Amino acid sequence: MIYDIKLRITYDYASPAVNGRHLACVMPMEGGGQRVIAGLLSLAPQPEERVDRSDFFGNPVTEFALRAPHEGVALTLQARVERLAPAPAGPSLPLAALPEALSRTADLSPGSPLHFLSPSVRVPRHAGMAAFARAALHPGLTTAEAVIAVGRALHGYMRFDAKATTVDTPAAKAFELRQGVCQDFSHILITCLRGLGIPAGYVSGFLRTLPPPGKPRLEGADAMHAWVRAWCGPEAGWLEFDPTNDKMADADHITVAHGRDYSDVPPIKGILRGSGDQTSKQSVDVVPAG
Repeated sequence: MIYDIKLRITYDYASPAVNGRHLACVMPMEGGGQRVIAGLLSLAPQPEERVDRSDFFGNPVTEFALRAPHEGVALTLQARVERLAPAPAGPSLPLAALPEALSRTADLSPGSPLHFLSPSVRVPRHAGMAAFARAALHPGLTTAEAVIAVGRALHGYMRFDAKATTVDTPAAKAFELRQGVCQDFSHILITCLRGLGIPAGYVSGFLRTLPPPGKPRLEGADAMHAWVRAWCGPEAGWLEFDPTNDKMADADHITVAHGRDYSDVPPIKGILRGSGDQTSKQSVDVVPAG
């Protein structure tokens, strides 16, 4: 399936700002079951500096600087991406055998599961979520089966509500409220899985806007989406599950970036010198090409 993607993010400042330096992470990544046919990220105003590069995890990022006074920033992404047929996964390890496999892992490359096992900025340890995860299991599960069982239990426990949380809401608060958006679902599931000793990370990306005929529209398709990847052993590799929509990530999901949690891969982050409030807007279109 080939998709045409358009993303626009704008920030408007109450008063002009200067000396802004930002990092944008919105360009879809190459590999992992997809091919970027074409991609263009436009910035306004035109930055004095711009560097397009990859970060530690291999995500395409754009670093840019705006020194002169400016009243806002606008990012416009246009991309055409092909989602490829997934490669068959190898057998998943039994959950009980995962600790030994991790203890034998010495790899510290960006794709190593060891980076995704410990607490991170948005995913601290949480006894309540670990207990919730254990309650969703039964003896004899493989790691992949455990990931799906916990993800489905979380989907039944939580309610999607775009107004219940903000981008800064801690996972523990969203878990207490039992509602939130895809970022909250993903952070909670990552916390649950790491509480079981399963390496788990955050995936940012897009969902197709138009559902197939007769199918319901997926939650979270109006903005950038998030789901979870979990390591299920050296042969199975990484499994991706979307807890917001209770499904495996598939041809509807276009990946932008992998990280330990949202703090690694926000669409834009940075610093600037200014005063007053700012407002932001985001719009996304993901439609099948042709």
